[in-house]
Amino acid sequence: MRHLSLRGRRDPIFNPKSMVFLLIGMVFVLILKIRQLDFWTIPVHIQRPQPANRSYLLSQQSKDFCRFPPLFPEDASEERHLLELVAWPKTPPLNTTLSESSSPKRSVFTIIPGQDKWHVGDQLQVRIQIKDNLNMMKKSGGDVIVARLHNQDLGAGVSGQVVDHLNGSYSASFPLLWTGVATVEVILVHPSEAVSVLRRLNAEEPDRVNFVSVFQLGNISESVICNLCFRPSKEPLCNFTDILTGEPWFCAKPKELSCDSRINHAMGHFDLMLKAEEKKLFQSGTNMKVKIGSSGPTSIKVLPKPDSGEPQLQKPEPRPSGYYYMGEWRALGGAAVQNFPGPAAISRCLHGKTLHMYGDSTVRQFYEYLVTTLPDLNDFDLHNNKMTGPFVAYDSTHNIQVKYRPHGVPIRIKPIATTELRYIATDLDTITGGPDTAVILGIWAHFGTFPIEIYLHRLQNIRRSVIRMLKRSPDTVVIIRTANPKELEISRAVLNSDWYSLQRDKILRAIFKDVKVNWLDAWDMVLAHHHPHMLHPPPPIIKNMINVILSYICPQTAS
Repeated sequence: MRHLSLRGRRDPIFNPKSMVFLLIGMVFVLILKIRQLDFWTIPVHIQRPQPANRSYLLSQQSKDFCRFPPLFPEDASEERHLLELVAWPKTPPLNTTLSESSSPKRSVFTIIPGQDKWHVGDQLQVRIQIKDNLNMMKKSGGDVIVARLHNQDLGAGVSGQVVDHLNGSYSASFPLLWTGVATVEVILVHPSEAVSVLRRLNAEEPDRVNFVSVFQLGNISESVICNLCFRPSKEPLCNFTDILTGEPWFCAKPKELSCDSRINHAMGHFDLMLKAEEKKLFQSGTNMKVKIGSSGPTSIKVLPKPDSGEPQLQKPEPRPSGYYYMGEWRALGGAAVQNFPGPAAISRCLHGKTLHMYGDSTVRQFYEYLVTTLPDLNDFDLHNNKMTGPFVAYDSTHNIQVKYRPHGVPIRIKPIATTELRYIATDLDTITGGPDTAVILGIWAHFGTFPIEIYLHRLQNIRRSVIRMLKRSPDTVVIIRTANPKELEISRAVLNSDWYSLQRDKILRAIFKDVKVNWLDAWDMVLAHHHPHMLHPPPPIIKNMINVILSYICPQTAS
């Protein structure tokens, strides 16, 4: 049988070498054509259709200039469901006077007497009545209220579950988890009138924080404004919509340079965008993060449970994820939280493992804790700013590798090279995973100023990548850090109010509800602790968070 071969043929069209040169030439011409483009308009991943009206929304719509449609039809359906899930009660009109607004000093809470004696395992109920500054009872809901039960001498605390009855009254319930004194604390975070303002800001002023990028070519350098949301204008923009995820981002077009000369990203400046009367609704110590007084006793005495064994809680839904006792966090349901008292215990747990940390500075705290605590874990000098990253640390003795990388834009950060800013979803697709790999995610603090749909779309992208990773390697440990309450003054409230964080926290939990992830409930862990609320929780709370993380990575085995 004769085998036909192209070898020896003289027709140059079929010469393999000619074909190679031809292909190289075609690629070279294509690259030249692409580089001639003045600014990028390539929209999304080849498998993800670009919404046809995205450019139209950016350039034409003045009212909804910060609205972007979902990438997929199923995303749109989920979006509608989630927005209904986090729908906040109706709040007063924007022209409500300060005197008619909710007053923490006039409002009261009352412990509801339920029985003669309280025992471990019972539920404590508290009624909260909100009044305005004229001492009149409010007749509508929408206030932001948090509550906790605590005993500082015992290092004990648990968050309360607050229910809005939409008529000016609220209730809070607490599981009784320790013997001894338990003291109720109720805090008005924001009056409902302030929530109306926060809603207005995100609808009308989503660009109140802006960002800057430097564009550079040779000796020519230009700084321009960048943002997710640009108001309608005839000025040209550089479109940096991510081609892998479809995440939008734009910069003003430099006057002299092309869009592909962008070299870094940083936070610019922000404006409060508050009217004079609105500012009065954000006064620390007056009507923002202020304790509400009691109409009677603030404490009860809890007796041991009559029968032996662990307390069987009469569980409210949703219940707290855990509580503190003797300064240590204990889980209520799920995996038990172990105590890793020092470097030796932590190193034994992490032996042979790789930790990938992605997110904002509240995740960076975990990297910093491990590098500071473990003497053999050496931080490699990547010549990056200590406030930005990315970072890599390695322990050759125990074969431990820890990595941290900030999430992609929007992020309020010191100048960082654009090559170092990647979307979490993109990076997750590069991780092989496996039983010796843990991924820790935390993304929430930089999305407060934008419409909540922006955050929702980001999480949908991340979820897709998490699911793909878990399909590749089901044994990969994925841990998600939630938002947490923080200290508030007027500028922080406008940027990242607890109300913004609470809404996004609900979205986060709902989106990952059916995915095999583990939760680090920072909201409950900060709220239940005796330390004041802080964006970056203090060391005692971080130590407990590390215990939770390590307990997921190294769960207790049945003896």
